[in-house]
Amino acid sequence: MTLNPKLERVTQAIIERSAPTRSAHLERMRAARSKGPARAHLSCSGQAHAYAASGSDKALLCQGDAGNLGIITTYNDMLSAHQPFEHYPNLIRDAARQAGGTAQVAGGVPAMCDGVTQGEAGMELSLFSRDVIALAASVGLSHNTFDAAVFLGVCDKIVPGLVIAAQAFGHLPAVFLPAGPMTSGLANDEKAKVRQKFALGEVGRDALMQAEMAAYHGPGTCTFYGTANTNQMLMEFMGLHLPGSSFVSPNTPLRDALTREGAKRALSLSNLGNSYTPVCDILDEKAFVNGIVGLNATGGSTNLLIHLVAMARAGGIILDWQDFSDLSEVTPLMARVYPNGLADVNHFHAAGGLGYMIGSLLENGLLHPDTKTVAGVGLQSYTQEPLLQDDELVWQDGAPQSLNEKILRPASDPFQSTGGLSKLTGSLGTAVMKVSAVAPEHRIVEAPVRVFHTQDDVKTAFKAGELTGDLVVVVRFQGPKANGMPELHSLTPLLSILQGRGQKVALVTDGRMSGASGKVPAAIHVCPEAVDAGPIARLMDGDILRVDAVKGTLDILTAGVFERPAAVSDLSENQFGMGRELFSAFRNTVGTANTGATIFEG
Repeated sequence: MTLNPKLERVTQAIIERSAPTRSAHLERMRAARSKGPARAHLSCSGQAHAYAASGSDKALLCQGDAGNLGIITTYNDMLSAHQPFEHYPNLIRDAARQAGGTAQVAGGVPAMCDGVTQGEAGMELSLFSRDVIALAASVGLSHNTFDAAVFLGVCDKIVPGLVIAAQAFGHLPAVFLPAGPMTSGLANDEKAKVRQKFALGEVGRDALMQAEMAAYHGPGTCTFYGTANTNQMLMEFMGLHLPGSSFVSPNTPLRDALTREGAKRALSLSNLGNSYTPVCDILDEKAFVNGIVGLNATGGSTNLLIHLVAMARAGGIILDWQDFSDLSEVTPLMARVYPNGLADVNHFHAAGGLGYMIGSLLENGLLHPDTKTVAGVGLQSYTQEPLLQDDELVWQDGAPQSLNEKILRPASDPFQSTGGLSKLTGSLGTAVMKVSAVAPEHRIVEAPVRVFHTQDDVKTAFKAGELTGDLVVVVRFQGPKANGMPELHSLTPLLSILQGRGQKVALVTDGRMSGASGKVPAAIHVCPEAVDAGPIARLMDGDILRVDAVKGTLDILTAGVFERPAAVSDLSENQFGMGRELFSAFRNTVGTANTGATIFEG
């Protein structure tokens, strides 16, 4: 199938725009490779330190010509998505030995859950945790004793942080090993209904707690299609997962077999053999375009509009939000997974999942078919699905057609002809919106604004019955420089209630919304942010805003706004408590949302 012309044009524009920084990155990776197997350059004392606790693997490590696999893990047993990683190192070590190599845990990195910290002070560390994860993973790999790496991570900031680190060590091969989603519990839409009833005071906290515990009930990733599961999709579309491995549930024989195979595959790709495939060769411009197509086709999380930009820059590739919008125009929305539908990711996987989706997009010229992956050259192998036959892991052709067209449709007959993301530009600045879950009748809102400086103030106004009539709720001073850009997902139930009452309502913010948000139009990541005296800082209650996700515009309709002084906000409460005082250097050096909101230079 001939490639879609716009996909080709966007890719070529990215290649040309990125040429200087991409060339510099690849040159650094070539220089790192030329030094040969890392352990050979360590002193005898250094090697003795590195091998002292390796037990039966010590002889192979001293020998120096057997591959040594570094494990970067996000294991903790407080978070369901990462608890399954507890037993992964033993599986990986055994698999490495079977392949004639060794494996060592190089280091652990932090993993926080936005679901736990929503609406709490800790959420202001969430986005910055991505860069902390990149730094921590780099510390683990900096001992320079590894020939390849496996990265164990799942959720919101974790996978992007690990990818940033993997590219700093881009001369090494790497395989990303997921934990998989928890089994289906209480349906996500039923959980949402209970949340709305609680917000209205119709049910008590006991009923809310019962619903939440029935939804989040066991090991694995949350089953809605938020940022965590969007990350898993991306790793498959971009070639860092084994084919079909993203949505296999934890603690199953197939999951363990995929983990063992991932370890063997990583070692097989090292510079010690004949199939050397470093990360820098996999994550090229085409791979990132494929990832953006996957993001649009699945209606994925808006958080990736920040993370993908930061991930790409770590490899010298410069993405722009316009690239996402341009690709959205030609990418069909093929999936309906909550919050964009009633199904969860387990239902999506059963309907044909990523294998079917990748195959359909390839058939329609909407993916680059020739990218390098951990499974070899080309995406065709990602149309296959893994299974166990006589306890052996094999791959077979995936579903030739969707097994449930209410959840998953072909690219030639999608739910809508364009993707799930839209860039908005206008006199207020630049923003993005996830439109895949927004009904067409809600995609244009022209109304007076109510301006708030905290999400708690919005909740207070709601409880007081002040949010009446059509309105645009503006929550500012929520950008990365102001307070770390927390998600404002806890506003979703009350804004949904207003929408359900027949009000036209939209959210505009320089902060973020969760990947689980969707039904209410939300123009988020507004740049310039309020702390930089952007236009959002000049708004006052009653000003008229037009939020138009159809035309992609975000405009102030009230005259004289730009003659006003920019508002300021007392941010002192955001500077201390829950570790926030330790992150002042991040707030002072972080870049803008549209350049990845990162402390690292692109």
